[in-house]
Amino acid sequence: MSKSRHERKHDEETAVEGAGATGDAEAPKRRRRRGADAGDDTDRAIKARNRLTPRWWIVLMVALMVLGLLWIVVFYLSSAQYPVPGWGNWNLVAGFGLVLVGFAMTTRWR
Repeated sequence: MSKSRHERKHDEETAVEGAGATGDAEAPKRRRRRGADAGDDTDRAIKARNRLTPRWWIVLMVALMVLGLLWIVVFYLSSAQYPVPGWGNWNLVAGFGLVLVGFAMTTRWR
């Protein structure tokens, strides 16, 4: 009857070159990583992923969205005279662009 995979692996690990039937030769020692070391790497990765967003990021994110909204409101209330008279309807693009950048920043907020 053939041996199971587990039994073959066990035999390979315990077999030593030159060892007789009595198994007088010592099996080579294997270095094993300590469980705490493996946990440290995992903890470090989790902490890096769960870091809080800096305060300036949140302030800038909200400021860009509010500034973009104000840009659009001023454009409509001034009948396309302000904020930049020469841009015409491109003022809408600028306002929505500011809002979009602020909204994109929310994806990195933790």
